[in-house]
Amino acid sequence: MKRYRQSAILDLVSREAISSQDALGRQLRKRGFHATQATISRDIKELQLVKRASDGAYERPGATEGARGLADAALRRAIVEYLRRVDLVQQLLVLRTDPGLAQPLALAIDRAELSEVVGTVAGDDTILVITRHARAGREVTRLFEGWAMDDRGYPRRA
Repeated sequence: MKRYRQSAILDLVSREAISSQDALGRQLRKRGFHATQATISRDIKELQLVKRASDGAYERPGATEGARGLADAALRRAIVEYLRRVDLVQQLLVLRTDPGLAQPLALAIDRAELSEVVGTVAGDDTILVITRHARAGREVTRLFEGWAMDDRGYPRRA
């Protein structure tokens, strides 16, 4: 049972920002685990969870750097492979892909957790990217276009 509970804890902290043992206990109960505060405390210690400086949520040591690098690389690959056009209107970016490819690109953008991006809405071949302000929209547009185009201004293909 301990192994299953600890596996559930790792899954929870990788998916959600959980910043207290009480919140972790509530989430575990939702999954059918009933653990005391002392047990949760021991699990946190055994799993070597640490708190992120940014929001105080639990995570595995080094999880942010490794996962962030992988998410950034995945986003860059997705931009090169799927992005066809970017249109910017204030802080809104409209990204165009081939039919059926908007969802994987939007997912890559969401997983990269770019600080300038508030969120995405994806259809079949169009993604609406909402940035924090117009300047952030310009920055994200330049970033995506830089990844998507080669030195001559032609689209790159993976």
